[in-house]
Amino acid sequence: MNTVFFAIVLAAFVVAAWKQLSGQIALRGEDEVMPMEALSSAMIDSAGGAVELAIGLVGVMTLFLGLMKVAEAGGLLVILARLIRPLMTRLFPEVPANHPAMGAMILNISANALGLGNAATPFGIRAMQELDKLNPHKGTASNAMVLFLAINTSGVTLLPTGMIALRASAGSLDPAAILPTTLFATACSTVFAILAALFFRRFFPLGPAPASVQMPAPIVVPAVARPDTASAADAPSESASAEQPDTREYDDRGYPLWVSFAALLAVAALIPLTILHGRVISPWILPGLMFGFLLFGVLRKVPVYESFIEGAKDGFQVALRIIPYLVGILVAVGMFRASGALDILVNGIGRWTMAWGMPPEALPMALLRPLSGSGAYGVAASIMNDPAIGPDSYTGFLVSTLQGSTETTFYVLAVYFGAVQVRRIRHALLAALSADLVAIIAAVIAVSWLFAL
Repeated sequence: MNTVFFAIVLAAFVVAAWKQLSGQIALRGEDEVMPMEALSSAMIDSAGGAVELAIGLVGVMTLFLGLMKVAEAGGLLVILARLIRPLMTRLFPEVPANHPAMGAMILNISANALGLGNAATPFGIRAMQELDKLNPHKGTASNAMVLFLAINTSGVTLLPTGMIALRASAGSLDPAAILPTTLFATACSTVFAILAALFFRRFFPLGPAPASVQMPAPIVVPAVARPDTASAADAPSESASAEQPDTREYDDRGYPLWVSFAALLAVAALIPLTILHGRVISPWILPGLMFGFLLFGVLRKVPVYESFIEGAKDGFQVALRIIPYLVGILVAVGMFRASGALDILVNGIGRWTMAWGMPPEALPMALLRPLSGSGAYGVAASIMNDPAIGPDSYTGFLVSTLQGSTETTFYVLAVYFGAVQVRRIRHALLAALSADLVAIIAAVIAVSWLFAL
């Protein structure tokens, strides 16, 4: 991230300086300003926007971290982990099968698949916090963290609710037509993300674990542990848990294999359901999620309100913790856009990508998507509301698919790694960007096949 961060700022500064010295004029809204003035304004605006974004996440983080606590207290995370144990234990062999990290990762991936956007972020942060407890190399991303981030930034999207709504507002005759193209692109991206994370890890070794974080003896806990049943003597101190990895032994019993396969088939059966009835299902997702979690807690005799409040307390602290990381990456991206470096990049390669099915109008969307979610969304909205293009044109279908099938990679890395103070991200960025590239290629193939005129 050090190299990437500096390279983005360097490119922005060089381009703005060249324009300033050559007497060119930049635009800020409808006003003409000097390039360096536009760059300065972009820095201040981006820094303020990063803080506003983090503060805006406080509410949703508080809500869903509270629901996560209810689910954990009732044993839902363990149940989910045991259901897909055959798959998860092969992908994450270093994570105990019934560790809370498993359930948190499953909830995060499921929320992303349903197009819940920021609602998936608290689940992902919780998963990273649990994975960090197993990580002996504090400050360095473990193999499990990198693989989870790669899957997260490329996860299969069954229901791109945001883009369906945007297409409908732009006057599309079939707003949900992007479901098959989005599913194809994210499926290809997810498979490649897993392969890339597994392949690149050999070039970024972790090294031996520091001797200072070795635990003297493991602590055995039951498979479904209620938080109020553990004795104070068995609970590690807060300072110890912050410095030492979690080496407790977890009951790794799984459900019978046929139960796991039945659960996976049930998930697979949701794919055609979302394609056929996505617009009807999407308004039910968030209310149903909250009701379902609380109902599960009530049935498991969990004090749902007290558990919700206990988990919700972390929301504000987590949001404050990620502010510096958001400011850094969003200021760099804002400078890159305001300097005109993005326009130079688009103009330089646009004529080449046109021959491969990527029109110049859609290229800024593809380049911005890993950097800025709001910037990419704005480009997509402007394209679909352009009377000369429209949502049901080839370009409209392509930008809709790109927005729904790719993730804001730099944002995800900044937020998730920032939440656990990881600075050495190893091959996480390489694997994630490789998956983003595959998603773009797959989106072009799918849209060309279905919607090319």
